[in-house]
Amino acid sequence: MDRVNDFAFKIATANGTGSASANGLLMQAIFRMGVPVTGKNVFPSNIQGLPTWYEIRVNKDGYTARTPHFDLMVALNAATYDKDVAEVRSGGWLLFDSSWPLDDRLKRPDVTYLGVPLAEMCNASFKGVRERILMKNIAYVGALAALMNIDEDVIRELLTEKFGRKQALMDSNQKAVDLGYQYAAKTFSCPLPIHLEPLDKTKDAILIDGNTASALGCLYAGATVAAWYPITPSTSLMDAFRGFCMKYRQDPETKKNRYAILQAEDELAAVGMVIGAGWAGARAFTSTSGPGISLMNEFIGLAYYGEVPAVIFDVQRAGPSTGMPTRTQQGDLMMAAYASHGDTRHICLYPADPREAFELAAKAFDYAERFQTPVFVLSDLDIGMNDWMVPKLRWDDSYTPDRGKVLTAAQLEQVKSFYRYLDVDGDGIPYRTLPGTHPKGAYFTRGSGHNKFGGYTEDAEEYVEVVDRIDRKIQRATKVLPAPVVRTAPGAKLAILTVGGCHAACGEALDQLAREGIALDYMRVRSFPFGDEVGKFIESHDLTFVVEQNRDAQLRNLLMLETGLSIDKMESVRYYGGFPMSAHHVISGIKARLDKAA
Repeated sequence: MDRVNDFAFKIATANGTGSASANGLLMQAIFRMGVPVTGKNVFPSNIQGLPTWYEIRVNKDGYTARTPHFDLMVALNAATYDKDVAEVRSGGWLLFDSSWPLDDRLKRPDVTYLGVPLAEMCNASFKGVRERILMKNIAYVGALAALMNIDEDVIRELLTEKFGRKQALMDSNQKAVDLGYQYAAKTFSCPLPIHLEPLDKTKDAILIDGNTASALGCLYAGATVAAWYPITPSTSLMDAFRGFCMKYRQDPETKKNRYAILQAEDELAAVGMVIGAGWAGARAFTSTSGPGISLMNEFIGLAYYGEVPAVIFDVQRAGPSTGMPTRTQQGDLMMAAYASHGDTRHICLYPADPREAFELAAKAFDYAERFQTPVFVLSDLDIGMNDWMVPKLRWDDSYTPDRGKVLTAAQLEQVKSFYRYLDVDGDGIPYRTLPGTHPKGAYFTRGSGHNKFGGYTEDAEEYVEVVDRIDRKIQRATKVLPAPVVRTAPGAKLAILTVGGCHAACGEALDQLAREGIALDYMRVRSFPFGDEVGKFIESHDLTFVVEQNRDAQLRNLLMLETGLSIDKMESVRYYGGFPMSAHHVISGIKARLDKAA
């Protein structure tokens, strides 16, 4: 039976062979045919030559979660043949380079093998070792175009856009596509039962990764200072921000930069620079991952206690220690919520996809300045570095940055005395000043014990008064932080609660379970501290399945700590192997618990 616009395939190559360009070409071509598509890149963290995979899911209904089942495998790396053959769904297909014979032990009777002499064709048609390797990847794009009915005109259009000014490259790439296409079209029955037909479901969408979207959000929010130390998977966020600043943050007349981006000697220095810039009045941020947050803890405590705005992007990866730098996880939920020694509680934002990464990146600066505190934006490798199809990004041109309580020179002129940590309005948020505004606005920022007047203290009552006010300030932030996303089902007594990048898998799982007669309500938290509605949601259900990507059920632990609810109200559903969560993971976890209860 044909499966039109609903299948998944995987491409196995070696790192450093140029397959990224070919895979991007495939993604863009499918997208331009109007068919919803998502891509997941599985790549090594160390040297060139190690195995890399790219997973593409086509789904006419717009589901974007990873699927662990692949209808077709493009196996081009002999080092991983065993694993690649095993991952093909029964009844599926395997495309391989037939320039060399395939070992009989790799052949499965329930898989159709498609041999294309990619290396042989490219060796005969191109000169130079590097060009032959690169064009071999483009040739498999051509073969897949014939097998899956990818529009040749769309591919040609994409090549023209990329190489239009470089005729030699344009000609070689088009030639490689034609080689693969013509061979597959003549040799096999094309298209396969899994194939594409044009739709009209992508016209209001874009393909973008979360790190690029986050960088764009920083730009729109008015960030002008950034400091970081390179670390996978967050480096591309800063790379994108630099690119945007070079284009949009240069004075048109003097050509001078109106931004400062600094690569520090380590993550601790980077966040120190950000805090210094925030104290001086700039909108400043750093991007890092779990190991960087570990190093930043002392300075994060300074910003919390000294009440200095700072934005920290944590693109989470698998830990602990160095862990698996190129695998995804949600292992920093607890650390970010309470980062630093002593009593702290930090505002955290949890985007579910690149569109929300853009939106919450911009909001983070408003929250940081309004509440005078560090704000974490917790993305992950899957959101940050993979290709997502999301609705077009929207921006309100009437937006005005919320700088919070900042006294002007005129206001300072009118006051008798200014005290930095005095709660004048009773909302827990003191007024701040920017250096150089007015002599009356001068104050000393203390990371040591201080009272509400900004003076040094070791007096118990004065210390408690300040730290309790800071806690009230952060807790009251829940009134303005992004509310949870909620979806209800009539009569549901069970629920799913999740965070961040698990959203795609949970949404698909909800639909599938509903078709099987299992009704569940749904909540996705988008910020921390949690609002009252989170505890009420859990309390209103017999059992809530808490879905997350870490071993130790960090989200469930946060929920118990912050809401005071019993662990008996929450069942943990976890996957933490480093790949993005799939609907299969969610469904199997829920059904295992239901079967046990039955």
